[in-house]
Amino acid sequence: MASSQHHKLPQPLSSYICNGPKGSSSSSSSQFKRVGSTSERSNPKSLVSEDSRMDESSIITAVIGILSGYIGRYVRDDNFRRIIREKCNSFLDRVRTRKRRKDLGDDDDEIFVNIEFCMKKIDKLIEDQGTKKQVTMMKSLRNSIELLTKISSLNSSKSYLSSCAHLYLAIAYKLHKNDRVSSKHLLQVFCYSPNLARTYLLPDLWDHLFLPHLLHLKIWYTSEFEFLSNEFHGEKEKKVKVLNKVYNEKMDSGTYLFAMYYKQWLKVSGASELPLPIVPLPSRPSFRSSRRMSSDSSISNTSINPNLYKEVFGLKQEQQKSTNLRDQTGILTPRKGLEIDKKMYGDDYRCSSVQKEDRKSFGRSSNQIDKNKAHQRLDYFQCLSCRFIPTETMSKINYIKSKNASSSVLSSDLVEAITTICSSDILTECEFAIRVVTKAWLNSPGDPLIEEALTQSIVVQGILEVLFVSTEDEILELIISILAELITRNDSIRQIILNSDPQLELFVRLLRSTSLFLKASVLLYLSKPMAKQMISSEWVPLILRVLEFGDKLQTLFTVQCSPQVAAFYILDQLLNGFDEDKNLENARQVLSLGGLTLLIKRIDDGEIHEKENSALIISCCLRAEGSCRSYLAENINKSSLLELIVLGRKQNSSGYALSLLFELLHLDRRTKILKFLRGLKDGWSGLNTMHIFFIYLQKAPLEERPLVAVILLMLDLMEDKHLKGSIYREEAIEAIVAALNCKMCDDRVQQQSAKALLLLGGHFSYAGESLMENLLLQKAGFQEFCLEDSFPPCKEIVLYDSIHKEEEEGESWQKRAACVLFKSGNKRLLSALANSIANGIPSLARASLTTISWMCSYLHLVEDTKLPQMAFSILTPQLLQSLNYDNDVEERVLSSYSLLYLTKYSGCDSIFPSLNKDSLTHLRNLSLVTWTANELISIFSKRSIQLKQ
Repeated sequence: MASSQHHKLPQPLSSYICNGPKGSSSSSSSQFKRVGSTSERSNPKSLVSEDSRMDESSIITAVIGILSGYIGRYVRDDNFRRIIREKCNSFLDRVRTRKRRKDLGDDDDEIFVNIEFCMKKIDKLIEDQGTKKQVTMMKSLRNSIELLTKISSLNSSKSYLSSCAHLYLAIAYKLHKNDRVSSKHLLQVFCYSPNLARTYLLPDLWDHLFLPHLLHLKIWYTSEFEFLSNEFHGEKEKKVKVLNKVYNEKMDSGTYLFAMYYKQWLKVSGASELPLPIVPLPSRPSFRSSRRMSSDSSISNTSINPNLYKEVFGLKQEQQKSTNLRDQTGILTPRKGLEIDKKMYGDDYRCSSVQKEDRKSFGRSSNQIDKNKAHQRLDYFQCLSCRFIPTETMSKINYIKSKNASSSVLSSDLVEAITTICSSDILTECEFAIRVVTKAWLNSPGDPLIEEALTQSIVVQGILEVLFVSTEDEILELIISILAELITRNDSIRQIILNSDPQLELFVRLLRSTSLFLKASVLLYLSKPMAKQMISSEWVPLILRVLEFGDKLQTLFTVQCSPQVAAFYILDQLLNGFDEDKNLENARQVLSLGGLTLLIKRIDDGEIHEKENSALIISCCLRAEGSCRSYLAENINKSSLLELIVLGRKQNSSGYALSLLFELLHLDRRTKILKFLRGLKDGWSGLNTMHIFFIYLQKAPLEERPLVAVILLMLDLMEDKHLKGSIYREEAIEAIVAALNCKMCDDRVQQQSAKALLLLGGHFSYAGESLMENLLLQKAGFQEFCLEDSFPPCKEIVLYDSIHKEEEEGESWQKRAACVLFKSGNKRLLSALANSIANGIPSLARASLTTISWMCSYLHLVEDTKLPQMAFSILTPQLLQSLNYDNDVEERVLSSYSLLYLTKYSGCDSIFPSLNKDSLTHLRNLSLVTWTANELISIFSKRSIQLKQ
């Protein structure tokens, strides 16, 4: 039923904003197609008429207006606010009660408490609008946003909590008058929990924004439900239950796709060119007809990750047994008996008595096959471009047939089969021809005549067309195997495949299969497509399924390949082959579908190349969503990472493991960083971790040396006798100094050196961004004067760790680090830091100034009495220079902060009478934003009075 009806496709976003759902009914008939047909190829661009295009900025403004206008009701409408609040409270109570009944522990209790606290806080802010000072209100709002952001980034198993958090983040940003960010968070509710959002939390918004795109699903459901009304009661109840499940899962999937689509509109420029998501009718059979599914699938649906399974399959249904007849070879399956034989091969067709008997036997059983099948498939080929053989191609095949007649010739049945593949409009004939070609290929492996015949462009295109329209798993597998063989022998075949299917719709369809997706992934890998061809929203879930189940080699005739190699190639394209926004969006989808678990497993169990590829993909995910860092640091096998660093170095790998390890140290708690370092110190295969990095440092390229050096130094600081010198420490500091003095190094080395310095300081946000500079500015009093409508990455609110323990660990670590850097780095390190500021390389100069600032605050702990004076003499001239108006105000505040502690702890305040007027003017100007400048001026004044007396 579904495939025979014409349903209207969802219109592009601009059409709905211009006309609304009702207004779309007058659109051109060219916007109709058979949604249920898997054979038709979509062309989203053709669906958008030029008359319906709006100015891009106007469309984005309209989208934001719809979303922010809806959530704005929470601020304006008391009744609406009460309804939303009651829904959220009721839902959270049900979830909490269910967890307690199942005795799942109370790990989430604190999260429940925090989200309810934020909900009440935001409601109180709304109620108190106009009665409190705006500044006070914004500070309270900032705290709520920080806490909700933490909750919203929880892993996918807590998506119900993340959804509520995103809903209230949308309200918070609406209060802050940031409509764009508010709209993104509102859409995120539909991304995290589409069923909860559309059926319970926000059904009226869903009806307005999403339902117009998904009406064809509702029409299909209504028709299927009406058809079941005639069923017997018991059978009807069972089928209705299945129908409801299929329908709801498809609606949820469609809601997710369009929520992501709208988010992309708000995020990128050129949004009018974004491809409209296609949500076809359920690919499973309707209750009116059934289609054969392969019975030899080796994949059990029940073992698949639930999120991944929903995205790929929809609903699990029982597979029907194959009714295909096979001969003893398992390859050639003749059909239609002598009738097809005569039509395809005519008088020239010759065969043995055994073959004749086979055809007679099949001819008797072929009456059971639907006689109209060939005619039913005729319309598929009418949509395809090439159903004839050019004269020159036919001549070439005949020439191949006739040459070298004395030694080897193409058989008449093979020539006729190739002719049929290229010219016939009847699917059954083409499928039978595929069997003939396959048998000839296997019976004469490596035959150059057969290879030359099959590698003709028109022949390959004909084979591809059969692959595109056939629904027989056996035929599809044979074609996949033939094409794999041809690609490995002739690279031009790869380009023919990619040119014939520029958007890889054929591969998307094959990857949806339950039995052929692994073999299809191998053919896809051999074809080497580029990212620009992978525009479908289904790619990430489909490829993650390959990664999950592709641990065994697939054999396509003589070609053997691991599907996981294919999965990593496609993931690399998806996460690195587009513009940055699209790359990050794909990486976030990998995270949302549970891809991290699969990647961590490959680092643990995979071969060296799998580990390396996994490290690369995980790094991409970290770049897209830094909040997954804590989960990775907790669950990744540190020993496996060290193994990859050691073995990868021997094989001249790309260093992804080192980069990943370095990123994992940017944790939001010092206690977490120390725990991770302790896990590293256990070593690998009996090798000492510090020695591993010591050896690595000796041979590391310039851009990796500062990273390795800092990791080695941090491991050295973990030792009980950290104040005593060691060869590891000396080498690490020497490498850091060399990196700072490398004025002629390229940008990459300078950026890595800056990152290494920031890692030494510690203090990172939940997303891995350095907070040390902000912390120092806050200590200097500068943070209080920042604009109230900005949200600087202040220190995260602690949900689980003991605040007291965290502060103690952080303070202890910085004291140790500062003492070691002063004592072991001595003059060479201080001079390198000062020179780095003087060189003015933006990122490195700022990181050096930040490092000097936090080091100077611990200068009084250094036991060497001469060292503070030396530090003062080396650093002060450059710090005074940094007070200049030419520098950013933050740099000037940090310089003032450093000067104050240098002066206090070195006893060298006698230098201040020699301060020039410009320096004093700079300090007086800074005194408006930081108390440290006032302190310096005070010290100068007192010293001047003492000298006069």
